[in-house]
Amino acid sequence: MKKTRTLAACIALALLLSGCGSHKEKADEASEDAVLKDMITDTVPDERADVTELVPVEPVYAGETEVTSGDRGDVAADSEKEQEMETVSQDIAVSENTGGTGDTVSGAEVSENAAALDAVSENDVTVSDEEESAGDTAEETAGNTGSAARDPEGVFTSEMIPDAVFARMSGVSFPADCTVSREDLRYLRLSYNDFNGQTQVGELVCNKKIADDLIEIFRELYKSGYQIEKIRLIDDYGGDDDLSCADNNTSCFNYRTVAGSTNLSKHAMGVAVDINPFYNPYVTYPNGVERISPPGSEPYADRSADFPHKIGPGDMVYELFKAHGFTWGGNWKSLKDYQHFQKP
Repeated sequence: MKKTRTLAACIALALLLSGCGSHKEKADEASEDAVLKDMITDTVPDERADVTELVPVEPVYAGETEVTSGDRGDVAADSEKEQEMETVSQDIAVSENTGGTGDTVSGAEVSENAAALDAVSENDVTVSDEEESAGDTAEETAGNTGSAARDPEGVFTSEMIPDAVFARMSGVSFPADCTVSREDLRYLRLSYNDFNGQTQVGELVCNKKIADDLIEIFRELYKSGYQIEKIRLIDDYGGDDDLSCADNNTSCFNYRTVAGSTNLSKHAMGVAVDINPFYNPYVTYPNGVERISPPGSEPYADRSADFPHKIGPGDMVYELFKAHGFTWGGNWKSLKDYQHFQKP
């Protein structure tokens, strides 16, 4: 009986110890789980902290291309430009839609603004054309005659010699010993048809006594389409009559003597005009020998020949000057001056 109790006691003690071991294992497992949980909890924040320290700045992207920190300066500049462009685009959009005032603008008002802008542009072009025309006029006054669009009426003016023109004449066609006063001369601007059929505006100085005659004669020549190669002041040739004639230049006033004499020419008085002189030469006979001027115009001394720009009876120039009381050098006996018309 005693042995039985002892055995039962041993069995009970073994069971107790077995149960305690089980509880201990569970407790140990729970403790290990808690420790593991604590370790995990402690580790995660530390790893996040490390990640934050290792990646201090997130990558910057321009479009689809990743940009490293070394390229951030360029990206920043490009970003600023893009922002400026966006701002300008927004401003333009606002201006177009609100008229720049923040108020809504109707489509009609936008159309009116566009029409006004077009009108301003057209006015600007017109002003530019006027300024260009003024510049051309100034150049013509300085000795340049430009081609102009065909004007049925043309330009035919007579005035006292402007200061700018007189400055060109002084010491050339108007020397210091000139006995003709400036007040007795007139400055003419004359439209004419050149040898290419283009309209030109020439300049000519003459005595006031024949200014009106020349205005009427040259107007009729212009309207009829009669061709004159050029009309320039003799001053453009340094006052050299030979150079002017060789260039077939039509001119009038030049204070000089008759070639080969001490007598003043009618040109010195401003009452003689030479028209297309190369095709209508000056022919003299010193010592019975024919002399033709300007050089190169010899073929045109034969007045029996037929050629363009020849002056003679039946020619419009001849008839107009004759009607206005001028005499023609082609009718002279001792010499022939086929280019020359003069008035007493």
